[in-house]
Amino acid sequence: MQAAGLFAAGVDPVEVAGRLRVSTKSAYQWKRRWRAGGETALVSAGPSGVSCRLSDRQLDRLRVELARGPAAHGWPDQRWTLARVTTLIGRLFHVRYTLRGTSYLLHRMGYSPQVPARRATERDDQKVAAWRAETWAKVRG
Repeated sequence: MQAAGLFAAGVDPVEVAGRLRVSTKSAYQWKRRWRAGGETALVSAGPSGVSCRLSDRQLDRLRVELARGPAAHGWPDQRWTLARVTTLIGRLFHVRYTLRGTSYLLHRMGYSPQVPARRATERDDQKVAAWRAETWAKVRG
């Protein structure tokens, strides 16, 4: 909207670009749109990109199902992986997502990657030390 005011005042697009810290190409495009449709032509169309393929109702159901945990859906442990969430989305809604798309979707929903706070209780430090001394030493050469 600042650009529209500057164009109305007769300011050159190159100067508008400098004042608003945008490219001159953007300033010229804005001026062309401003001439064709006035200030309303410069109103933002919102964020670009692909819209979510799940409805709000489906997203709410996905939250509920994620809260139930992986074991409730047939996985043997309590870890949600991207592959598991992708499979769950496919089973529930018959919608195919890539792993990256699932990651974006979960991030948009407010989820973030988590790292365990402590080591697994099944961990055997003696076996780990033996593996490092024997197998890893051979691999490293």
